[in-house]
Amino acid sequence: MEPLKSPVREAAVAGQFYPGLGSDLRSAVSEKLGEGPGRQALGVMAPHAGYIYSGAVAGEVYSSVVLPKKFVIIGPNHTGLGPPASLMAEGTWRLPGGDVAIDASLAGDILSRSSVLTADTSAHVYEHSIEVQLPFLQYLAGTMEFVPVCLMVGDAASCRDVGEAVAAAIAGREERVLIIASSDMTHYESQEEAQRKDRLALDRILALDPDGLLETVRIHGISMCGAAPAAAMLYACNQLGARGAELVRYETSGDVTGDFSQVVGYAGVVVF
Repeated sequence: MEPLKSPVREAAVAGQFYPGLGSDLRSAVSEKLGEGPGRQALGVMAPHAGYIYSGAVAGEVYSSVVLPKKFVIIGPNHTGLGPPASLMAEGTWRLPGGDVAIDASLAGDILSRSSVLTADTSAHVYEHSIEVQLPFLQYLAGTMEFVPVCLMVGDAASCRDVGEAVAAAIAGREERVLIIASSDMTHYESQEEAQRKDRLALDRILALDPDGLLETVRIHGISMCGAAPAAAMLYACNQLGARGAELVRYETSGDVTGDFSQVVGYAGVVVF
């Protein structure tokens, strides 16, 4: 009997959200990076749109922190596939810039501590929110491993469960792990309205207040697609002793296209 092979997850949005050739991808990432130097961080929030729109925000976030070799990336589920809260527990993600392995040991530790996460691959097959983060990490961190977590849940109890499971798994490790929340902000509203709503959500993130973030998004109808991942990241960072947060950069698609009638907001945040 042949040994079981770890699953290989092929790139879903190469050539769409970012260049499909390795050399072009490295050039595109390098053009989006900030100057640094980086600081130590527990977590970050970075956007996940096409690089032409949100790449500068993502690049500045990743340039502003000292990157380890291990990451937990928590993204929203846009496709509706898979269970409400899923973690791909083993395998490799194949990208134009090279393969990235899942840290199966860390994934198993997180799963064992969570009552809501399910080991699953289907939620991750076509989902872009985690994939678009990886080329930045490959470029800056080199050889690395990660754990992909995909959320359709939005309630505080589930987000807390995921965040605290991540924190507990990380706390017992010598090697540093960065927690990444993948999220865009307000979708398809005017520049003025997007900035107003996004400020409300960002105020809660900068206050390290995941409960307040989820409540603010609900009350004000803020179409922040990664509110749950951001909340889970904050719960985790708070558990790990977070002291503060900083807004690195905020832009909208209108700042790129010049069309301010219907924009999408992008924010980069560092939690330390």
